[in-house]
Order: sequence, then C-alpha cells, then structure tokens
Amino acid sequence: MIALRNVTKSFGEILALKSINLSVCKGKLHGLIGPDGAGKTTLFRILTTLYLPDSGHVTIDGMDVVKSYKKIRRILGYMPGKFSLYPDLTVEENLKFFAAVFNVRIEENYELIRPIYSQIEPFKKRRAGALSGGMKQKLALSCALIHKPEILLLDEPTTGVDAVSRREFWNMLDHLISLGLTILVSTPYMDEAARCHKISLIHEGDIFKTGSPHMIVKAFHRPLYSLKTAHRLHMLTYLRKREEVYLAYPSGQSIHFSLHQSQKNIEKIIQSSGISYTHLSPKPADIEDFFMERMGGHAE
Repeated sequence: MIALRNVTKSFGEILALKSINLSVCKGKLHGLIGPDGAGKTTLFRILTTLYLPDSGHVTIDGMDVVKSYKKIRRILGYMPGKFSLYPDLTVEENLKFFAAVFNVRIEENYELIRPIYSQIEPFKKRRAGALSGGMKQKLALSCALIHKPEILLLDEPTTGVDAVSRREFWNMLDHLISLGLTILVSTPYMDEAARCHKISLIHEGDIFKTGSPHMIVKAFHRPLYSLKTAHRLHMLTYLRKREEVYLAYPSGQSIHFSLHQSQKNIEKIIQSSGISYTHLSPKPADIEDFFMERMGGHAE
C-alpha cells in the first residue's frame, strides 16, 4: 500500500532523509521507530503530499504521490504529532467540519469511529482546546477517520499523553487493523514497537533495520545485563571504562550494559567498582537495546 524507493529530502544543508526505502503491506500495522529529529515527520509529510521529495519515488496504493495527490488525499487519514484541530470549535463542530471537507455525513461512517468517539461524545459541546491530552487524541483520531480512509498515517500520536491513554490508543489501533485498515505509525517510544506487525528503525534520516519486532530482537547476540544502583552516573562512568563492556546506557530506573563476550565473573567485575548496587541480572534484549547497540552511542 505504501512504497518509498531511494527517497531523499534536504532542507538547506540538512539532509533530513537519506535514500529511504520502505514498504508497508495492506492491512498491517507498521511502526516507524526513532528518536526526535530522526526524520519521521519529514517522511510523513511526503506521504501526505505536503512535501515533495528531492529524489526517489513514492507510491500509495500504486499511485504516485506527485501525479495523483488529489486521489491519494481521499484515501488517507492523517493525524499529525501536534494537536492541529480548531481549539475554539467544540468537539462536535470539529468532527462536522472534517466530515464536510470530505463531503460525507457523520452518520455514514459513525460505526467506524463509534468505539473511539463514544468515549468523548458526552463532551461534544466542550471546546477542543479545553480537552485533556487523551481526549484531544481521541478527537483527532475520529476526525482522521471520518471519511473512512484506507490508509491511516499517525505521526507520534501518543507523545505527551499519559500511560493509560497510550495503552487505550494502541488498543484502538488493533481494532482498526481488524477492520482492514493499513496503518503507519511513528513513535519515539521503543516499548510501543512490540505492538506492530513490522517496524522500521530510523536514525538521522536513515532506516537501518526493518522486520518484525521478534526478528529484530533475535538479531541481538551480545550478553546483556540489567543493573540497579542509586549511583547511576558513577556506575555508568565505571562501566564505560571497562574493556569487557561493549555499551552501557540508562534505561528507565536501571542501567543496561552489554559485553563483547560472555564473562563468568560479571559480579566480581561490578563489585570491583566499589559502587553499591541493589540488582544485577542477565536480561533478554528488547527493541531499545537493539537500537542502542546499533547506534553504539552513550545516552546520558
């Protein structure tokens, strides 16, 4: 449904996308995973026909994004990362406006948005600007779906919302996929990657790995450990100086570190630091661990 071939995009001297190749299959939930500034929004704006690529070829449902942009806009639903509805209009007025833009009546496609919109319908007379983050999210998704698109593009839809709203949102996406929609969603949250059928990891405008979450995690081969200590900065400094350690970085309340090869005396290595710790154990790799290993960087 979505295909990009050798797509590049620059803004002055900044190369935002570097010969991007990406394919999204029909009826699948595909995640574009990467940190802020990785190029995710630029890619989405090309797909939504808002930007022209400098080079390369982009098609959506077989249609060229430059030559057939009017037809493409009819089959796309787009939810940008920043809340972009009209804050002075009510919930109901925003939905009616977007239905009118696509020349449809709300009643025609209400069943598609009902599981989402019904949660905010009791507040339909409230101005959109006065909604909570989670409610704004549901309204924006309802407006993106009101014309019954075939493809849904979601640019960091869960940024800035609470953990419960994030979980509810991904449950909604599972429901939409069950109805046959094709969804491309970008996120900086590595834990959300596991909810996708396939993911593409992007960094500094380059997609460096694509596959199922299981396949990508399986490609992590180094011994990996999780360590908890009240002295994280001192421990990170110590670990990064050890020859046995390939990479060490903070992850939540813990430190994750990988080794060049297995070490039988890992506890002695940690104890020799003289830094107290409360927990040390091997751990299975997740998407974040794979991403950090490939980047080879030291997150502070």
